[in-house]
Amino acid sequence: MDGFIDGFGVVLEPANLLYCLIGVVIGMLIGVLPGLGPAATIAILLPITYGVPPVSAIIMLAGIFYGAQYGGTITSVLLRLPGEASSVVTVFDGFALAKQGRAGTALGIAAIGSFIGGTVSIIGLTLVAPVVAGVALDFGPPEYAALSLFGVLLVATVGNGGWLKAVIAAGVGLLLATVGRDTFTGASRFTFDSLNLADGIDFVPIAMGLFGLGEILYNLEERHHKLQTPAAVANVWPSRADLRQARGAIGRGSVIGFVLGVLPGGGATLSSLVAYAVEKRRSKQPERFGRGAVEGVAAPETANNAAATSSFIPLLTLGIPANATMALMFGALLIQGIPPGPQLVSEHPDLFWGVINSMYLGNILLLIMSIPLVGLFVKILKVRPAVLAPITVLITLLGVYTVANQVFDIFLVIVFGVLGYLMKKLGFEPGPLVLAFVLGSVMETAVRQSLLIFGGNPAGFFTRPISGTVLVALIIVLALPAVRALVRRQKERV
Repeated sequence: MDGFIDGFGVVLEPANLLYCLIGVVIGMLIGVLPGLGPAATIAILLPITYGVPPVSAIIMLAGIFYGAQYGGTITSVLLRLPGEASSVVTVFDGFALAKQGRAGTALGIAAIGSFIGGTVSIIGLTLVAPVVAGVALDFGPPEYAALSLFGVLLVATVGNGGWLKAVIAAGVGLLLATVGRDTFTGASRFTFDSLNLADGIDFVPIAMGLFGLGEILYNLEERHHKLQTPAAVANVWPSRADLRQARGAIGRGSVIGFVLGVLPGGGATLSSLVAYAVEKRRSKQPERFGRGAVEGVAAPETANNAAATSSFIPLLTLGIPANATMALMFGALLIQGIPPGPQLVSEHPDLFWGVINSMYLGNILLLIMSIPLVGLFVKILKVRPAVLAPITVLITLLGVYTVANQVFDIFLVIVFGVLGYLMKKLGFEPGPLVLAFVLGSVMETAVRQSLLIFGGNPAGFFTRPISGTVLVALIIVLALPAVRALVRRQKERV
């Protein structure tokens, strides 16, 4: 506990407090801007950290990471435009609430859930980091494969157009994930001899096209019809009824996010998906989800913030980055001459405990800034569609271009915008496609590595305790509806 207490002394130094504030403010802002995610921002800011003390630099970069998780919620709720991959699931119910005039409720619940999820995860990070990180060491390609398959199958439960359409959309997402060079052989797949597609398709053009331009094109077609306008926002603070309805989702989302955030291959995106699917499956009225269920915002937002925090566990205690952003944090530590790993706690306790304790203050700062600013964010809804649509298009195209500075990405956004419009017309949800695309590349690599380990025998997945347990649980979950239907028929016959 001495190191833990000393860590607060490090954080409360004026310079470190300032860097913590700078980090969470930048994180919120880049979360709002589609395309410029935490990984890109941290990469841009890495050269600046050369002249900053190690503790201050890592505190600032950490603030950017977990601050971006809430920032991505703002555009998801107000514009149906997820700023981050982890905010895709929030679109389903957050935007529906905004259309009902309850954007303030959605953003307020997201802020509270984010704070609670992040705080619970920080406490877990403080108390059980070495123990939980030890479990992550048991994860190899078979475990990654089982976990990603679990996520892809859950995709079918989040669509509102029926499970068949969700599965079809997920299949298209998996197909898009195969575009580019084969990781193992180097052969080109579905590139049509285009060098722009040689490295595959990035997440940003797909998400911005399907959710941004697709929605705008669909609304333009409906401009002559009477569109439902959001009601006036009377109160940006969630009511007691909303908080009572969301408390279970926040509690479960905190646990799900913490556990999946620790596991390499899990992360904020999968955590938000799993938390949403769990709430929809537990609900006595699952048809509410996608139409403005408060739990549909509370669960994924709590989970992705909890996962963002717990992903620091394998990095700080084992030197294992759990995701792309943590890999950049790994690089930032090396730039400072500090190799992350088991020796970090003993050799650099000021950095280890300073970074962890800065998250307590960072989450408080986010909560203080988020809820009072909700009213400002909600005013976006009062802008006329004729003005908002071109602004949204401009933000989308600029955000996409800034990722790789490639004009080709702008053309991709237009293509996926048309696809998003057609999907909307035909009753397909874009969410399953995007989520399956994110998980597809992870699953393909893990499955092929696993088959090489098992000599091509798929039964090998069931010989390992963790992957075998996950797959057996999946089979049971998939078989339950059929078993229930069979039992129901037997009762009807009797």
